Amino acid sequence: MTDASIALNRFGLGARPGEDAGTDPRKWLAAQIAAFDPRPQAIASQVPSTQVARALGDFYERQRQLRIENPKPKGPVDTPSKPAGAKPPMAEGATMQDMQGAPAMQDAMSAQPAGARMQDMQGKPGAKKLYEGENAEMIARREARREQQQYYVGMVSARALTAITSPTPFAERLVHFWANHFAVSADKLELVGLSGTLEFEAIRPHVMGKFADMVNAVERHPAMLLFLDQAVSVGPNSQIAQAAARRKGKNRAGLNENLAREIMELHTLGVRSVYTQADVTEFARAMTGFTVAGIGRGAGARYAGVADGEPGTFMFAERVHEPGTRTILGKQWAQEGEAQAAAVLNYLATHPATAHHIATKLARHFANDDPPAPLVARLEKAFLSSGGDLPTVYRALIASPECWAPTPAKFKSPWEWSISAMRALGTQQVQANAVNGLMGQLGQPTWKPGSPAGWDDVAGAWAGPDAIMRRVEAAERMAQRTKNLIDARQRAAEIFPGALSPATTQSIARAESPGQGLALMLVSPEFMRR
Repeated sequence: MTDASIALNRFGLGARPGEDAGTDPRKWLAAQIAAFDPRPQAIASQVPSTQVARALGDFYERQRQLRIENPKPKGPVDTPSKPAGAKPPMAEGATMQDMQGAPAMQDAMSAQPAGARMQDMQGKPGAKKLYEGENAEMIARREARREQQQYYVGMVSARALTAITSPTPFAERLVHFWANHFAVSADKLELVGLSGTLEFEAIRPHVMGKFADMVNAVERHPAMLLFLDQAVSVGPNSQIAQAAARRKGKNRAGLNENLAREIMELHTLGVRSVYTQADVTEFARAMTGFTVAGIGRGAGARYAGVADGEPGTFMFAERVHEPGTRTILGKQWAQEGEAQAAAVLNYLATHPATAHHIATKLARHFANDDPPAPLVARLEKAFLSSGGDLPTVYRALIASPECWAPTPAKFKSPWEWSISAMRALGTQQVQANAVNGLMGQLGQPTWKPGSPAGWDDVAGAWAGPDAIMRRVEAAERMAQRTKNLIDARQRAAEIFPGALSPATTQSIARAESPGQGLALMLVSPEFMRR
């Protein structure tokens, strides 16, 4: 690979027709740090987390009313089962072909405005029973999921369109890196519509700022608080817990350590580093009180007055906070209320172990699955010397020779491959359903890693024979849609300046049609790797 090809493909998201890294690719990359737009039009047009939360709140209120009107009978109850082959209007994990051919999906995307409310949807034809035995609460939940799925699909489309058309592809790659670092998974109803807003509201505004600011924004975002169950965490000696114990004779509200553990293990210090289980527990106590207005769940939400704020906004519920001084990483934290957790978060965000953890992940992403030790040390030093200033770290990354090794060392993930393919084909618009379906088909559905650890960033996760075959099939479909209007020989030379092997050049030249040539280009070794 030449330096220009490395800048376009390893640092960037793949070249678009006419895109040029110039005579100084490093300068071209560095300029993107200042030019990055955290709120481009496609993303600015999406609904905010507060609107998503209001729709969830409508469903929860509807669910509460239905349970009052239709209390569960005592004793064993037969659970209705779906008949064989019954599917909801949008089956999660459906392939692109399934979704493009589903009338219910088409109706939902065309007839329902993005901000449709649950009350409106209850009376629509789409809210009818899908199978005998489906009760009103089941219908309400299904309709709530469909509404949240509309938000989700729109955000996936906006993310893809931004990446495909962006003039700052290096900066967009960094957004995707951090979104995977602070991963949430849109599996539960509460996360379907909120997952994308974490990236748009907590990551994009801080990707060119201080790491500590990004950490604080992420850990207060409703998607993260709900994903890791922080909204249900109650301090064992909090006002709420003590009141509950007096009423019921025992304290049934409990401490939840999920968020505290993942902050230490994944977001800051790194797994098996400098913290102990006792540190996790103490940090979880400090974090009690962090919750979400309007849509918080569990004992903490019921008793903390979370209805007071705008649905979906962060709030600190003093009544569920565990009082007292905390001992974390050998330090005493005597602050009261929200200030205690905030102080710990800021400390963790600039800790030397955090610098090493972040440096290792960046080195793995931009240089090699086996991060080069000198590169890790260089990035770690940049992080610590700047107090976690991310642009300083990015500039150190650009200046590091390990990132400019001419041999392609990284195998593209499905997301990277798809975006680079659409950039290479000059795509200007995307179909929301098609992008969502494509990512599901290729095995990397957007914002659905299934784990707070995010998607793997090594070749072994993506280079299996079945995964390669799926890309071949997708490449053929993409090429067919160009209607033989693109000369693959010219396009390949343009997007891989000076980097095409003789074998790939010959393979494309011998293609039976321009479309076949494009498909061969999209699955060539040069295109699969960066």
